[in-house]
Amino acid sequence: MRKLIIQIPCYNEEKTLGMTIDALPREVPGMDAVEILVVDDGSTDRTADVAREHGAHHVVRIQRNRGLARAFIIGLDYCIKCGADIIVNTDADNQYNADDIPALIAPILRGEAEIVVGARPIAEIQHFSPVKKLLQRLGSAVVRMASGTSIPDAPSGFRAMTREAAMRLNVFGDYTYTLETIIQAGRKNMAITSVPVRTNPCVRPSRLISSIPRYIQRSLFTIVRIFMTYRPFRFFAGQGIICIAFGLIPSIRFLYFYLNGAGSGHIQSLLFGVLFLGLGAALIVIGLVADLIGVNRMLLEDIRWRVREMEYRDHARRSDR
Repeated sequence: MRKLIIQIPCYNEEKTLGMTIDALPREVPGMDAVEILVVDDGSTDRTADVAREHGAHHVVRIQRNRGLARAFIIGLDYCIKCGADIIVNTDADNQYNADDIPALIAPILRGEAEIVVGARPIAEIQHFSPVKKLLQRLGSAVVRMASGTSIPDAPSGFRAMTREAAMRLNVFGDYTYTLETIIQAGRKNMAITSVPVRTNPCVRPSRLISSIPRYIQRSLFTIVRIFMTYRPFRFFAGQGIICIAFGLIPSIRFLYFYLNGAGSGHIQSLLFGVLFLGLGAALIVIGLVADLIGVNRMLLEDIRWRVREMEYRDHARRSDR
């Protein structure tokens, strides 16, 4: 029996969660069972009660708010333990059109992908400001560069994945999981693709965006951190080469005057050049060390994946008994 679990990470979503759950399909072509999981990330309202009232099959309550990324991973672990073959993640604010779930999982059913990301029509979404649209495109471009994938809407939270893919994903930040998981999928050579999806009218402002300046700050920090984590040598070596270039200019200038007998009056150029040459070399060395640490992290992630796989098999055997 093939099981689909639709998970909804949420925090204080009693006003919108009901309509989100009601819109979800109870039957999906290609799946024998469809279940709904709500991950209540430390809500202080009636989110968990609303989930049960509207027919959620599973409600996981986190005692303290831990952030969207943590709730997402906790939901994946629970779905795996419940025997999900395919997991669909969607938002609690009813942003995504639930009727597109069959299209979202279709590449997985055809064996073409392990992860599918729903691509929103960003340019057509009226409640997105020009700044937010620009950051969406910027974030997606950085993710494509860092991951080697061609996902057009990396920040989209509407996505489907196989059980095996879910077991291999790890998230290290607390703010969001969307960019990091795509980069991991690309780095691990997982089959990932995208399908166009529709969105519903906005019913409330985004919880992740309290203000545009704050959103810009956190988005840029996330992008830089992701690039440092998954492309460390390119990140540090690129800056190192720039510093070396800045150091060569005054160094060559000093050598020119020195060879012409006027070097004593241009010692500042020598100091400036040596400073930047040393900084550039140090950044390149840092990049090499960070790259080695990245290799070690990948080995640890592989070990964690194997542990998850053994835990799932043990849980499945106990359930069969």
